[in-house]
Amino acid sequence: MQTGFAGLGAMGANMARNLHRAGFLAGVWNRTHDKAAALARELQCRAYEDLPALAAASDSIVICVSADEDLRAVIAGLKPGLKQGTIVIDCSTVGAGTARDIHAELGAVGAGFLDCPVSGGVEGARAATLAIMAGGDEAVFASAKPLLEKLGRTVTYMGASGAGQATKATNQIMCAGIIQAVAEAMAFAKAEGLPLERVIDTLGKGAGSSWYFVNRAPYMAHNEFPAGFRVRLHDKDLRICREMAAERGARLPVVESTLEEYAHLIADGFGDEDISSIYRLKSALFTTVQPKKT
Repeated sequence: MQTGFAGLGAMGANMARNLHRAGFLAGVWNRTHDKAAALARELQCRAYEDLPALAAASDSIVICVSADEDLRAVIAGLKPGLKQGTIVIDCSTVGAGTARDIHAELGAVGAGFLDCPVSGGVEGARAATLAIMAGGDEAVFASAKPLLEKLGRTVTYMGASGAGQATKATNQIMCAGIIQAVAEAMAFAKAEGLPLERVIDTLGKGAGSSWYFVNRAPYMAHNEFPAGFRVRLHDKDLRICREMAAERGARLPVVESTLEEYAHLIADGFGDEDISSIYRLKSALFTTVQPKKT
């Protein structure tokens, strides 16, 4: 299955590399062509300057872009070149309604569409250990599964179109609560004068551990937050969660409190840092606390 890849950010470029290693990659495209050309030189594949040509050369196409409007623009660009039976796999995080709209749109021209958002961060994209949650027609998923297994360790069919994105929204709510708890705990540990590296090593093996604690608490310990999952992107994802919940008449306190804190980080110029930079705000809770008397 010769596969085109559209969207070569931190996640997409690594995913494209994994498809290349597996012999699937037909070519790449990126909105900024220089980025596609650089990766194509590295992988010795073709960098396409226009989306219809990428579509015409591909049996399947994987997309990894930032937002709903970006995905819709890529789909519009691909459509003139799509062949009957082409499978379009979107690994972006967008609204479930957007996924359902595109599923219907591409179905009308004889192409399959799967919403396949991923979780696992840049590390998972690099190591091909992502968790992939898929929505769409089950027969299309079965055809695409061998390709998806080159990108992730856990590949799960969740149901009809939009189900993958609904599962990812569930994940993003969990991430919001976990990163808040980890940051608050680390700020507390620092205020108590504990040796943070030993805290991470010990509690990383305890009942309160999580992927975020093991992989992002070290960022907090060093007060450095290189972009893995940017604040701006999680902010965008949580707004999707808010909208989906509102459609069912619900308001999610964890989502709302995290969005409020992200608004502060973005306003202060930290929107392109990893979401672990929420530690900046949690640390500030202790700035007026007097040292404990002994």
